[in-house]
Amino acid sequence: MRTLRRTWRLPSARIALAVLALVALVAVAGGALAPYDPLAQRPADMLHGPSAGHLLGTDYLGRDVLSRLLAGTGRSVVGALEAVGAAMLLGIVPGIASVWLGRTVEWTAQRAADTLMIMPFTVFAIAVVGALGNGMHQAMLALGVLFAPLYFRVTRAAALGLKQAQYVEAAELMGASRWWILRVHVWGKILPTIAVTTAQAVGQALLVVASLTFLGLGVQPPAPTWGGMLASDLGYLAQQPWAPLIPGAAIMITVGALNILADAVRDSGAADSGTKPGRKAGTAPRIQVITRPEKRPEEVDQRVTTG
Repeated sequence: MRTLRRTWRLPSARIALAVLALVALVAVAGGALAPYDPLAQRPADMLHGPSAGHLLGTDYLGRDVLSRLLAGTGRSVVGALEAVGAAMLLGIVPGIASVWLGRTVEWTAQRAADTLMIMPFTVFAIAVVGALGNGMHQAMLALGVLFAPLYFRVTRAAALGLKQAQYVEAAELMGASRWWILRVHVWGKILPTIAVTTAQAVGQALLVVASLTFLGLGVQPPAPTWGGMLASDLGYLAQQPWAPLIPGAAIMITVGALNILADAVRDSGAADSGTKPGRKAGTAPRIQVITRPEKRPEEVDQRVTTG
């Protein structure tokens, strides 16, 4: 909680949270906020620029770009959250288990993580989609599986350091159960690290979701998504050179806000672990330098005379 309070005091974190809150609001109520039906085609209004009737113009089928952007926010954000949720489930639990359940579990989990890390993402995604069918959930499952080693390594490193702590060893000697130690001593300590990893992973997932939609995997047309809008707009650069900038800006702003928030949480956690209570974050402790006292001039002259 202290890390969260310290994060909230940072202006950059407040700006990032405001941007993410706006994105979340659009993701939830984007369909209701859209001025037009995002799937309605108007051949008479094809490739029109921004105007009073269409604030961001229309696409090659006469569909309102603003309506498609608002409606596509929910699919893009939900897809990224679905992939990150699967990665957390497949990475955090094995990461903690590999530290506390013996060397057999540790060896098996590490070999699985190493295998997934060297797996080509595009090939794996195409294989999963080909086996399970082309859809949003299938593509996000593939993305979550390949993101799982990130959570596995982060969680394992944090839990491994905590297991060697003296208060954890003391609790084990006193007969405390593993579940009690994990709940009391471990989970609260690794939660800030998981929060930083999650903020970064959601940003990366948004980029990958857009890339998959650009390649035709995941959400299928005519359903609007940020990546799908970007892919369709690239075919009409001669008529509307500004069109790809609209979904690209949405992706860039959201990913940038997530990265700023992740940096703020990481800096706050480092300040909490590196400063004492009552000391301002970022200030170094006062160090009293003890030097050898200088000899008095009369003592030096006396030694020279007697020598």
